[in-house]
Amino acid sequence: MNTKYLEKTKIVNFEHSAIQALIEERNWQELDDYNKIGAAYQFVKDEILFGYNESDDISASNVLVDGFGQCNTKGNLLMALLRGLGIQCRFHGFTIDQQLQKGAIPTYVFWLAPKYIIHSWVEVYFDGRWINLEGFILDEQYLTSLQQKFSEEKDNFCGYGVATKCFSTPDINWRGTDTYIQKEGIHDDFGLYDSPDKFYQEKGTNLSGVKRWMYQRVIRHLINFNVANIRKTTELEVQNAQP
Repeated sequence: MNTKYLEKTKIVNFEHSAIQALIEERNWQELDDYNKIGAAYQFVKDEILFGYNESDDISASNVLVDGFGQCNTKGNLLMALLRGLGIQCRFHGFTIDQQLQKGAIPTYVFWLAPKYIIHSWVEVYFDGRWINLEGFILDEQYLTSLQQKFSEEKDNFCGYGVATKCFSTPDINWRGTDTYIQKEGIHDDFGLYDSPDKFYQEKGTNLSGVKRWMYQRVIRHLINFNVANIRKTTELEVQNAQP
């Protein structure tokens, strides 16, 4: 066991009372490692909704309070939950092409997005190997809404936070193997880091200056409103289908 993959950091703050309370309420410590990973993963995937926080480098406890996140921020929380459960994990940094965010980010604010956006996934150590976890980014309801909206698309799909070769049935649920939902949009591979803190200290975050100010105070709220409207498509169809 390598203890550096179990350390708490400013971002991976698994000792925070809110994170510890969640672990205790769910009785996750009673599970074996496979199910510990699965419980933390599925919680972050579906109970933390897809959305845009104020910055990539916010703490895991702040993501939990927000109740929503994207690849980097959901990853912060997943790493904290895993390490809080004694599961080794690490950070893998990338950039992705901005085109996979088109649709999730409305056209009228798309100019704000860098051409190549900082992206990451979490690697978890299980059964003697490292497993890539990226499929937790989109919650089930949001993804289902997209699949219904673009029902004719079965294979390659890029947009709305998705970049996959298997849009109809992507590998997104924990089964002890790699999960992906944005892998096909990767442009740069920055490699492995012990923690997101070290990555952001070296690479910075996606926005700075005036763009960061505008994003945090105005634009992310517009993006989240758009994402919520996409998600509501499923809710309305379910309601309309009920007798």
